[in-house]
Amino acid sequence: MQNKWRVLPLTTTDAHLAMGIDEAISESVAAGGLPTIRFWRWNPSAVSIGYFQCIDDEVDTKLCKENGVDIVRRRTGGGAVYHDYNGEITYSVIAPLEMFPKNIIESYKVICDWIISGLSNLGITTEFKPINDIIVGGKKISGNAQTRRGGVLLQHGTILYDLDVKTMFSLLKVSKEKISDKFIAAVEERVTSLKRHNITDMDSVYNALLSGFTQGKEWSHGDLTPEETRRATELAKSRYASLEWNFMR
Repeated sequence: MQNKWRVLPLTTTDAHLAMGIDEAISESVAAGGLPTIRFWRWNPSAVSIGYFQCIDDEVDTKLCKENGVDIVRRRTGGGAVYHDYNGEITYSVIAPLEMFPKNIIESYKVICDWIISGLSNLGITTEFKPINDIIVGGKKISGNAQTRRGGVLLQHGTILYDLDVKTMFSLLKVSKEKISDKFIAAVEERVTSLKRHNITDMDSVYNALLSGFTQGKEWSHGDLTPEETRRATELAKSRYASLEWNFMR
């Protein structure tokens, strides 16, 4: 079993290439490549939808286009998520299945514990809430999703640095009643961000997360291989930016 990790440092990428990179790395890991941890921010901001969702039911595509917001279908399940460039750090963990528990909730907990460890470096006490959330003071601060294909586990998720509920709900298709001030206030009672806990430096968040994710591991910083870069670019164009993929349901 491979137990040395490759870590790809924090970068920015558009939504389609981000998903292409995840899949290209998954293929590399399936072929015996190093298990990989990567961090990134979405630029431009984007909406991602779960694999099983219908984009027309979930996203105001016209408004996204008008605001320069990318839209992409993930390989993982779950709901539609707005990814604000200034609002979050996203991670991916891609590794052989045998490195994690077979039980899905237990495997979520293993990786979410790395996030919990990282946030503790910022003085923030969080806890894992099954199936796949991390909460602080009863409020969600991280959502995560997972897929298992070809002997490889891919889990990615977001750590909320800032929160713009009004923009989020303008881009997602929710009833007009739900965009009321009352509804937004209710959402803000259930979700929080690092800024609301007086963490105001994105670099310090990344460094804290990097420490949490790598604690106790043999690891080194790395880059995508030329083949991974080629494959990710190909997948971004042929699949993740295509109408066929994004509107497949």
